[in-house]
Amino acid sequence: MHRRRQLFLATLVAPLAAGVARPVRAQAVDAAQLPEAKRTRLALYVAARDVPALVSASGGPAKVLFLDVRTRAEAMYVGMADGIDALVPYVEHQELMTDWDDTRGIYRLEPLQDFVPEVNRRRQAKGLGKNDIVILICRSGDRSSRSANRLQDDGYTRIYSVVDGFEGDKSKEGRRTVNGWKNAGLPWSYDLDRAKMYFPR
Repeated sequence: MHRRRQLFLATLVAPLAAGVARPVRAQAVDAAQLPEAKRTRLALYVAARDVPALVSASGGPAKVLFLDVRTRAEAMYVGMADGIDALVPYVEHQELMTDWDDTRGIYRLEPLQDFVPEVNRRRQAKGLGKNDIVILICRSGDRSSRSANRLQDDGYTRIYSVVDGFEGDKSKEGRRTVNGWKNAGLPWSYDLDRAKMYFPR
């Protein structure tokens, strides 16, 4: 775990150590090219590969709240990005997963009523305010966009959605090999830190 954290921090500071500040490309994401499901009202976007540069340019991990908004099962079976402050699911599967969503072809997901209160708890624990930068990552960018809008309704003003998410978009063959955190070669792990996991309160 310690080695992975070192690798993540090295990813953040390497451009600065080389004397070349890597440009923050969060603004380079063309909103007009994004599917409607990935757009947010604040229109603040970042590609997964550019998250380390955004964190670095924002003052480092202590100045940013980086949240994974996927389900608990996704974190457990698919892994999590290094540098995440907490897993705060935007939606969750029903406990028994008995209802099916015919439109999406998956077990039905329900909005997590504790989403905003849990984000607020995690933000306050870091000593951050609602005007500080929040970065949201999901599987491929649609839940993070909806999460961003929900947090904006609660007064947050600088919420970046990772447009390609942890696993990325699907290729023509239907595999998530196009982009995203994993495909960018950024550090991640199957090992979970209990302190970062979501537990209903």
